[in-house]
Formats: sequence, C-alpha cells, structure tokens
Amino acid sequence: MASRGLSPNQKRNGAAVATGLFRKLQERGRHVTGNGRGYAGLRITVLLTSFLMVLGTGLRCIPVSDLTLKRRLIHGGQLLNGLAGPTVMNAAPFLSTTWFSADERATATAIASMLSYLGGACAFLVGPLVVPAPNGTAPLLASENSRTHIKDLIETVLYAEFGGVCLLFSATLAYFPPRPPLPPSVAAASQRLSYRRSFCRLLSNLRFLMIALAYAIPLGVFAGWSGVLDLILTPVHVSQVDAGWIGFWSIVGGCVVGIAMARFADFIRGMLKLILLLLFSGATLSSTWFTLTCLNSITHLPLTTVTLYASCILLGVFLNSSIPIFFELFVETVYPVPEGITCGVVTFLSNMFMGVLLFFLTFYHTELSWFNWCLPGSCLLSLLLILCFRESYDRLYLDVVVSV
Repeated sequence: MASRGLSPNQKRNGAAVATGLFRKLQERGRHVTGNGRGYAGLRITVLLTSFLMVLGTGLRCIPVSDLTLKRRLIHGGQLLNGLAGPTVMNAAPFLSTTWFSADERATATAIASMLSYLGGACAFLVGPLVVPAPNGTAPLLASENSRTHIKDLIETVLYAEFGGVCLLFSATLAYFPPRPPLPPSVAAASQRLSYRRSFCRLLSNLRFLMIALAYAIPLGVFAGWSGVLDLILTPVHVSQVDAGWIGFWSIVGGCVVGIAMARFADFIRGMLKLILLLLFSGATLSSTWFTLTCLNSITHLPLTTVTLYASCILLGVFLNSSIPIFFELFVETVYPVPEGITCGVVTFLSNMFMGVLLFFLTFYHTELSWFNWCLPGSCLLSLLLILCFRESYDRLYLDVVVSV
C-alpha cells in the first residue's frame, strides 16, 4: 500500500489536509464545468486528432491519374495520420485519471491503450486477406492478380478506412465530454506542473529515465521487428498470410493479458514492478526461443509451424501486455507531471529506437538474423533496468491518504 510506514497521527493529519484540498478542488471542478471554460483540452485534442485522420485518409482516396501527384497525396495523408498518432498512443493515462477512481485507473488505461493496438492487429489481416500478395510468398492464381485488380483492392481498403474515420469523427463531434461533473479522485482534480517544469523534472529524474529506457528500447525494437515480420519469416517458408495471423494473435493475446494484468494491479496496488519483471522474463525467454528456432541449422531445434506460432505469439503477448503497466508506472513515478507529457516523451523515445533500427535495416537487409537477436538483447536489458528500478507511487499515495 502507498501509505505503508505512516503513524496514525501522520495518517490523520494527511487525511485532513488532503480532504480539504479535495473539497476545494471539487468546488473548482464544479465552477470550471459550469462555465465551460478552462478544461476542454481532451475534447479539443481528440477532435483535432480525428479531424487530422479524416484529412489524412481523405487525401489518400483522391482519384488522380498522375502517379507522382498520387504518391505525394499518399505521403501527405500518412504524414497527417502520423501527426494524429501521439494522442491515440498517449491519451489513455490522462483519460483514466480524469474519469476513473484510483482502484479503476489501471484497468481503464489498459482498455484505452489496448484498443488502439487492436486496430494494428486488424491491419495484419486486412492487407494479406483483402489484397493478394504479388510475390511468391503466397502462390495464388497469378493470372487474376493483375496490377489493375490489386490496385482496385487497395483503393477499396483506403475507401473503407476513410469511411470508418469519418464515422468516428462524427461520433466524437456529437458527444465527447471533456471531463466528468465531479473529479473521481484527488489526483484527477489536482494541479499539474507547467510544460517547462515538467520537461525539467523528467530529464532530471534518473529513475524516470531508467524506466523510460526499459520501455522504449524493447517496445521500439519489437515495433520495427513486427513491421517486417513477413520478411523475417519468409526464409523459413512462412507465407505472408500466416505471418499476418501470427501478428494478429500476438496483439490480441497481448490486449487480453494486458487488461487482465491491469485489473490485477487495481486489486493489489503497488505491484507494477513485479508484474513488469514477470512479463519481461517471459519476453526474454520467448524471444530467445524464436531466435534459436530460426537458426535450426545450428541449434537443431525443431522448426515447425507450431513452434514459430507459439514463440512469436508469446513474445507479442508479453510485450504488448506490458504497455499499460508501464504507462501507470510512468505517471506514478513523476507525478504531478501531466500524463500526456510523460507518455509523449516515452513514446517519442520508443519511435526513435524503432527508426534507428529500421535505418540500419536499409543497409543490412539481405540477412536478417541480426534483427532477431536484437529482440532478446533488448528484453534482457529492459529486465535488468526494471530490476534496478526503485518504484514509488506518489499519485496513489495522495488518493489513499484521503480514504484513510
């Protein structure tokens, strides 16, 4: 528990102070909600994000015959979609703090963050199942896979994505309240640091930098590895469709396990570090299993569809399910730094490591066994960083003191 080690007098004094603060903040919350100003950040941000997605997917659907112009429109659309990405990836902890009590936050963070990954899981299937592969990894009827036919199928996928994004934007515009009528906890109503002080606090906090690297390195490597999973599995005679199914089930499994772990963290508070240690122990073992299996000519391990599926899916389950646990630990470690800034920094670091890895892939793409070895190496490094990390629960402590 966050209040462990406090004397009864300290608990009573802390409760009195925090309760008074909570009442003042509740009154402030009523006033802000009543006049409708000063706290519309989440609504405005989500509206802007969904609008950028509408523009991005719409640009890709503009019918033009000039291939150069078409390429520029697609790149522009992808850029707008990329600009919308930080909100989708980082808003979950802020959403859970704003709307949910202390014993529901981890679960809410897990559901909100994992739902975005389900879209990525669907992407693993939509491409291979809707658009046939033009290469030899999926020997379908080559006579029917003309360039015009494939082009029409790709445009169908783009139009479907545009329609879905427009529906989402319309729903957000119709109803997306910025906050509940009353704050669900002290942390939800408390003041946060300014942007400048937040970045100074993050960059000077050694514990945060340690746990941020423990998140960014393996998750960045895994994101880059997942993006070229079909290329990695092609030498071991796994088709593009099978690679898509592997990616799909690894993300779906990670979502299920991540929500279950977060619910467990809500029931037994103060266990985030232990959960991460267990998950990354499993990730290290499963990534090592996969890497050695791909080198079966040296290790003589059985290379079968079952072993490839099992090792890849377990790796995805362990790593993907750690994301909401990391997010909660980040916020607890650096509170009262705003959740969006904290998660934005670690997401930037993760994307940076992914970009560096893909940059090297452009030069060393003929043989990809080195890419596989990056997975167990990054998971092991993260495991050591988590082991050395000293956890604290500043936000949880503030909420628990009020209920003492």
